[in-house]
Amino acid sequence: MLNYDEKFSNRLNSRIKGESLMTFPDDYTVIDIETNGLNSTIDDIIELSAIRVREGIIVKTFSKLVKPQRPVGRFISNLTGIKNSMLENELSIEEVLPEFLEFVGKDIVLGHNINFDINFIYDKSIKHFNKAFSNSFVDTLKIARKLKLDCENHKLKTLADYYKIKSGRMHRGLEDCRVTYEVYKCLKAYVLAKMAEFM
Repeated sequence: MLNYDEKFSNRLNSRIKGESLMTFPDDYTVIDIETNGLNSTIDDIIELSAIRVREGIIVKTFSKLVKPQRPVGRFISNLTGIKNSMLENELSIEEVLPEFLEFVGKDIVLGHNINFDINFIYDKSIKHFNKAFSNSFVDTLKIARKLKLDCENHKLKTLADYYKIKSGRMHRGLEDCRVTYEVYKCLKAYVLAKMAEFM
C-alpha cells in the first residue's frame, strides 16, 4: 500500500499547472515565497508574499510569515534572516494559504525562477485543500536568459545590479517581489525598444 508521500509524488506527474507565458502583461501579481527546504512535497513554506500590479503600477501588497511543521535550519535562517522565534506564533499554512490565494485570484503570476514558487504553492494547495493552483505565469529568469544579457549570471540580485536597482535584504518575500517587479519593467522596456527598431 502506498503511503501519503508516495501517492503525492505520483500526483506530481499529472499536474494541472497554468501556462508558461512569454508575454509582457500590464496587469499581474508578482509572487515570492521563502521555504525551509527545496523539496515541495516535504518541506514547508515559511513566508508568502505578493504584489498586485495594475496598468504597470503597484496597487496592493501581501506578505505573511507561516509557522512550519519542521524547524528552520541555520542555513535558511542565515540566508533569509527568518528565525524560528519569528515563526512560532504565526499562523499555519492551512490558515495563510487561502488568504494568499484569494489575494492572487485568477491573475497571471510573475516571479523569478517562478517554477520553484509555483511547485510549492501547487503542492500545498493540493495537499491541504485538494485544489490545483493553475494560474498562468511569467518567469523573469526565463526572459532574461532568452535575451542573453551581458551579465555574469541571471540571478535576481545580479540583474538588480545590472539594472542599478537598489535592493534591501534579498531572500525575503516582499523585497524579492519588489525587485522582481523592477527587473521585469526593465526587461519589458528592453524588448519593446528592440521591437521598435524593426517598426
